[in-house]
Amino acid sequence: QVQLVESGGGLVQAGGSLRLSCAASGSIFSVAGMAWSRQAPGKQREMVATVTAGSITSYADSVKGRFTISRDNAKKTVYLQMNSLKPEDTGVYYCNLKYLAFTSWGQGTQVTVSS
Repeated sequence: QVQLVESGGGLVQAGGSLRLSCAASGSIFSVAGMAWSRQAPGKQREMVATVTAGSITSYADSVKGRFTISRDNAKKTVYLQMNSLKPEDTGVYYCNLKYLAFTSWGQGTQVTVSS
């Protein structure tokens, strides 16, 4: 059983920054791929950034150059540093863990960017 708990969301003005954290329980964090996704009101959930167990990262085109995903295996935590935030970045941000056929999702944290 793996539980994921996101934190760090909030209200920020356009151009500002936020750092999201996702803490995992269990013993498979270091061998699992991690990702951040987001869901805006009335829209489908979309992948924002991923990091493999070997720390290879990938990003959605809409956030490249502004967001950075990282992981700390000792703390079982994955981060999403978000800079130069835009109103269209508003949504609920979810982290998820994937290992082989197993996937776990957190409950999400709200990010609101005001113009």
